[in-house]
Amino acid sequence: MQIIKQYIEDNKQRLLDELFDLLRFPSVSADPKYKDDVLKTADYTAAKLQEAGADNVEVCQTAGYPIVYGEKIIDASKPTVLVYGHYDVQPPDPLELWKTPPFEPTVRDGKIYARGACDDKGQFYMHVKAFELMMQTNTLPCNIKFMIEGEEEVGSNNLGLFVKANKERLKADVVLISDTSMLSMETPSLETGLRGLSYLEVEVVGPNRDLHSGVYGGAVANPATILAKMIASLHDENNHIAIPGFYDDVVELTDDERNALNAAPYNEEEYKKDLDIAEVWGEKGYSTLERTGTRPTLEVNGIWGGYIGEGAKTVLPSKANAKISMRLVPNQSSDKITQLFTDHFNHIAPPYVKVKVTPHHGGEPVVTPTNSVAYQAAQKAITEAFGVEPIPTRGGGSIPIVALFEAELGIKTVLMGFGLDSDALHSPNEKYDIFNYYKGIETIPLFYKHYAELSNS
Repeated sequence: MQIIKQYIEDNKQRLLDELFDLLRFPSVSADPKYKDDVLKTADYTAAKLQEAGADNVEVCQTAGYPIVYGEKIIDASKPTVLVYGHYDVQPPDPLELWKTPPFEPTVRDGKIYARGACDDKGQFYMHVKAFELMMQTNTLPCNIKFMIEGEEEVGSNNLGLFVKANKERLKADVVLISDTSMLSMETPSLETGLRGLSYLEVEVVGPNRDLHSGVYGGAVANPATILAKMIASLHDENNHIAIPGFYDDVVELTDDERNALNAAPYNEEEYKKDLDIAEVWGEKGYSTLERTGTRPTLEVNGIWGGYIGEGAKTVLPSKANAKISMRLVPNQSSDKITQLFTDHFNHIAPPYVKVKVTPHHGGEPVVTPTNSVAYQAAQKAITEAFGVEPIPTRGGGSIPIVALFEAELGIKTVLMGFGLDSDALHSPNEKYDIFNYYKGIETIPLFYKHYAELSNS
């Protein structure tokens, strides 16, 4: 442990400066105008992997953005860890809500504010620097492979093809991912599952053009109004999702599982204060911890239609749109849920409008084993670094490729994230604590140490 702490202390400023350089790339995969910046981020990532000591570093081309690969095989008989991360980030909009520019990392109160600071640049870069630390101190006890992609925020459309085409290259014993969160730095945790995802867009079309709301209002159905009514009908009075068959495959937690989940530290008053809300909302009969980790959801991620510019323009819009995401739990299928939604949305459409549902991307829910050698190694590493044993939790987000790794490579994943739920992922003023960044670099080498020891025992 001392050699780890000393290396971090001796290189503290450089470790931070390099992360800042990475954060300055506006690697927004969803917006084509950032294409050159996304490609530059891949090149930077590859260069840093090579500098850290990785062999066979390659920027692997795909039909979309490239995947950065690198490896260090010290002994074929030793276990191999496949590290996954992503260098692309969410769009920074709305820009006016950022206190400082999203791609100019700024430190306030010990926290780094920048798009991608936590999701996932700050977290995947911890692994690069932890690998560098182990190489420089001659303490790497396992083989390691890196696969850092550039399309996670848009559904990892090309990752599956890459994995299928490179099964031998990616052969490993476990996948290690830091793209999740902890309860807090005082109460560390390890996520043991993730929800799946069905993400789609809906369009409601009425008249063949925008109309004068005074001349036509009251006689022609307004697509924006109809869309609002249709969306409102997707939840019942108890905030259950009102799509027939939606819950058919949901596995209910046992009483013991519910009690264990709700034993995690949680202060509802602090939760509401942090979000500046008067009351929580959700499916009747479940706690906030259950709603955000173990229950499926349906949320509107964006809605638009008609005139939204400055001043007034009294139109009855020709069409209205919304983007909708559904988080899924074991044993739900993203394809099945997407079809159920599509059928239901078409069914509830009134005859005076036309509707269209366009699926975008999805992924399957996963539960990771807590009795594996890799999980136990992560548990020991966090206990050693933090001085307290981590609490197992369920993550509310989705990392669709976890199920892909299991299906194609036949290996399980350890979700060892160092972010916090309060880090404003996907929102303005995303942040990552400098403490968490260094703590991750400190903890990751301990994972390798314990994994190697447990694998040989």
